[in-house]
Amino acid sequence: MTTPKPASTQAPIQPPRQLGKRLLNLLIIVIIVGMHVYGWRVTEIDLAKLAHPPINLKTMVSDFLHPDLFSRQQKSARVYVPFIVPCDSDLKPQGSVGHGLTLTPTCGQTGAEVAIVLEDARPNTAGRLNWRFPQGSSTLLRKFTTNETGRFEASVAVPQAPLGQEKGQQGAEVILEWEEGAMRLSETARAVADRMLETIFLALMATTFGVLLAFPVSFIAARNIMTTNPVGTAIYYITRLILNLLRSVETLIWALIFIVWVGIGPFAGVLALILHSAASLAKLYSEAVEAIDPGPVEAVRATGAGRFQTVLFAVVPQVIPQFIAFTVYRWDINVRMSTVIGLVGGGGIGFLLIQWINLLQYRQAATAVYAIMIVVASMDYFSGWLREKIT
Repeated sequence: MTTPKPASTQAPIQPPRQLGKRLLNLLIIVIIVGMHVYGWRVTEIDLAKLAHPPINLKTMVSDFLHPDLFSRQQKSARVYVPFIVPCDSDLKPQGSVGHGLTLTPTCGQTGAEVAIVLEDARPNTAGRLNWRFPQGSSTLLRKFTTNETGRFEASVAVPQAPLGQEKGQQGAEVILEWEEGAMRLSETARAVADRMLETIFLALMATTFGVLLAFPVSFIAARNIMTTNPVGTAIYYITRLILNLLRSVETLIWALIFIVWVGIGPFAGVLALILHSAASLAKLYSEAVEAIDPGPVEAVRATGAGRFQTVLFAVVPQVIPQFIAFTVYRWDINVRMSTVIGLVGGGGIGFLLIQWINLLQYRQAATAVYAIMIVVASMDYFSGWLREKIT
């Protein structure tokens, strides 16, 4: 009886092809991980910064939750009482004295304590207490609100004056501000409505002219129409190259170019959107032309029709529904893009938005952002509904 040989404990040798495939997969994984590691460094991602929000974040969020939509008539009242520095000066106070505002004392040195009392003012009204210097500059001492009887009092130290203005007539200034009358649309809301209307028509005009340019070009950029002879093939490739070049430049760049050409305003924005829309629509239209049913084309050609007649009677009827759907979709895109090109001076709501953000006027900026959201969402719904009905 023969004794069976023990089974080999060595791992089976992998075929070279399978081993090479595993090494290739490992190399791909290493490359992908390396790219992400390098990308993390290049983009300076620092998640720790998210745990330390800016000091004014609370104010920004509050302002965005309370857009400047409605307002009442703005009213204000101002009272100024002079304060002479120093007391031995020969200057005589110039300006209103009294009117419910008193200073004790009425002269002194920088740093001296001054009691300020405001009486018989408008009750429960927000105000600002400023200290004015000889040449008209001022500094804010504090904000306050008068009580139920219209009274406010405080003790302040005479602040350090700017260089060269240490002596002379200084003074305390109180400014009260309030709103009264019926609620109405704020100036911000009216400006946003006006610019939003400009944005919509900016997109409309750009889409219209983009369609007029893209429609004839799309047939020249269609392979099945043009590649029937060497000349047509050359024209096809040249047209495709031009369209790709035009589409590769972002609309913002075109807007900047046209702003230099025609100046800041909606006209530059229209021209930028026309160029990009024409190139994009021509590509979409040409792909629709290339996807037509060749049967009607062959039937029309069999009648002896020329190329123009073939396109007119066999191609156009097949692509009109797709052309309309692409056009409506492009109008939707242009509405969104026209809000962006305004950031570089191309007109529309973006022009106001970037100004308010730069000036830290977040309530006004919030009004513009909400208007953009409403219009874009409405346009998206409308364009989707229209495309569904067409197709």
